[in-house]
Amino acid sequence: MPRQHYEIKQGKEPKEDWNGQYQFAEIKESVTSRAMTSRYYEDMMNAAVSDVVILGAGSAGLSCAYTLAKQRPDLRITILEASVAPGGGCWLGGQLMSAMVVRKPAHNLLDELKIPYEDEGTHVVVKHAALFTSTILSKILELPNVKLFNATCAEDLIIKKDAQGVQRVNGVVTNYTLVTMAHGLQSCMDPQTITAPVICSFCGHDGPFGAFAVKRLESAGLIKLGDMNPLDMEQSEGLIVNNTREVVPGLICGGMELSEADGHPRMGASFGGMLASGVKAALDAVKLYDNLDHEEGEVKGLRA
Repeated sequence: MPRQHYEIKQGKEPKEDWNGQYQFAEIKESVTSRAMTSRYYEDMMNAAVSDVVILGAGSAGLSCAYTLAKQRPDLRITILEASVAPGGGCWLGGQLMSAMVVRKPAHNLLDELKIPYEDEGTHVVVKHAALFTSTILSKILELPNVKLFNATCAEDLIIKKDAQGVQRVNGVVTNYTLVTMAHGLQSCMDPQTITAPVICSFCGHDGPFGAFAVKRLESAGLIKLGDMNPLDMEQSEGLIVNNTREVVPGLICGGMELSEADGHPRMGASFGGMLASGVKAALDAVKLYDNLDHEEGEVKGLRA
């Protein structure tokens, strides 16, 4: 839809006057509605076929999105976040406290983002977790190849055989989160889909959509869940990062969702494993995408 331009009328010029004469440019309610609606549905049209879909915009999902979008500006990346506010649990540290602890060497991402911290030797401390989240969010949303749909969740996965007979994840089934949560109250609120050759899932382990992708893979008979083990920070972070991988063809899993898939210990309030898992998932996603033969998002199989 072509963009509209509305001329400022003579005598109606906007004026920034802080002595009681502040004046806005004119606007109509319909103009606001059209400005939002046209862009949103244009984004939905463009995202219907994406190169990579990222499920979950917490610390791991955002780290994945930033790394992937910066490294491959040619890829169309769509992020789905079930909550209205992206960021997951990384607006705060542990037990609703402010500081964010990041074990080395995961602090390298903080350096790239130019986020200040206190260096305590084995780890660094960001004074408020929201400083990380707001910074990485703003940098991601500036990038032209990324679209974030918040208040939007994945209800299901698209799983089908490719031309080589391999059963693979080839997209997601989406809906507005409030609609999904109201399915028990009202019938026939059908979803729609996003086709993509690569899905990266970071749905965490808590909340109504926790570990969504791996739970769906288990119910589809494709994996057996390991069930997250009790907290062991020393062991958990390395296990999560080093085991971030393509758990079934087409779907890369990381962050605490992976702990539900593999049975790793929970991590607690140390964020290095989450950041590094997102970065590793991005690097794996690039390799996977480049190794797939696909057309309009539909995977035919591996490249010869």
